[in-house]
Amino acid sequence: MLSRLRRSFGLNSAADVLLCDTGVLLAAGNIKDHAHLPCLKLLREAEGPLLVPAPVMGEIGYLLQSRVGPDAEVTFLRSFGGDGFHVVELEDDDIERMAELVETYVDLPLGIVDAAVIAIAERLKLAEVATLDYRHFNVVRPRHVQAFTLLPGTG
Repeated sequence: MLSRLRRSFGLNSAADVLLCDTGVLLAAGNIKDHAHLPCLKLLREAEGPLLVPAPVMGEIGYLLQSRVGPDAEVTFLRSFGGDGFHVVELEDDDIERMAELVETYVDLPLGIVDAAVIAIAERLKLAEVATLDYRHFNVVRPRHVQAFTLLPGTG
């Protein structure tokens, strides 16, 4: 996946890619959210493609529709392709890693969507994750780095 992204977008490193969790997308799409401006700025100023894990799609769709309205869903969906968002699919090994993560962090609980974001970040060797879920992402210890750098900033 990352090699395909590198070819398509002329990327030199994983640092050129921004993997997005639900909270950042929801805040960017909801002007009433306290994190709206920093999240919108983060997404607008990102250097490379904005990756949205497939499991995030269902969660963000539900939350945008129920909290902001169907027009927000349309705006979000129309922002895919080109310089906008790109869906990143799960692979079989990601599912196994997700099970390990959910089991390891059962007391949080971590949940499937956060586990998917982490598994994809590990597979793509991404050290940065766009998330507002500091509680979960500060606790989890990824396989490839000591800790994730959380954007737009730590909570």
